[in-house]
Amino acid sequence: MEIDLSLPAERVVRALDQVIEWRGKPQVIRSDNGPEYLSTKLTLWAEKSGIRLEYIQPGNPQQNAYVERYNRTVRYDWLGHYLFESIAEVQDYGTNWIWTYNHERPNMALGGITPKQKLALAA
Repeated sequence: MEIDLSLPAERVVRALDQVIEWRGKPQVIRSDNGPEYLSTKLTLWAEKSGIRLEYIQPGNPQQNAYVERYNRTVRYDWLGHYLFESIAEVQDYGTNWIWTYNHERPNMALGGITPKQKLALAA
């Protein structure tokens, strides 16, 4: 989980490279119109990687519903409940939370199983 006050394009590219190493390369990445996603650096990286970038219409976050739903879960489950002293503290908490979310927390949208179990079934 990449957490900071802002994520410039260089960090977005680094995080995407890491995800691709773990999960494989997608054909398309859909995002909002934030400056880090519209940057020349990300555009060149996507072209070089053979990945198409798709952007939602400005002002229509429902076009990126899965991400918006996940962000809401993060805010309501833990981010809005605590006062953190540092970005490192938020990073540690987020890393622990995402592990629990993926490995221990049943997801009703997945039929009451964890995302890890769902991924294993798909393999």
